[in-house]
Amino acid sequence: MAKTLFQNIEALPGGELVRAGIDDLERGAESIEALLVSIGAPRLRLAGLEIPSPLPSPELRLYERLRQEDANAAHSRYNALVRRLVSFERATGCAS
Repeated sequence: MAKTLFQNIEALPGGELVRAGIDDLERGAESIEALLVSIGAPRLRLAGLEIPSPLPSPELRLYERLRQEDANAAHSRYNALVRRLVSFERATGCAS
């Protein structure tokens, strides 16, 4: 499991998504969560998280994956996931 400055990532808003994404990246799995963490990798690293190799073109790949699951909801789901990521990133600033 990735080392972090935060004892309990899941306690932060969106933390469960970030934890799952880091775990998936460590296993080499492409998931919605891994793509989301790949999008946020630069800021997450600045916050002190160890992020395994991010996936290339994560924004496009995430949107395409969501579109395949439900084309009508892809845009709103994408935006909701990115908002959760931003909430997590902001919370790490308060937690450090």
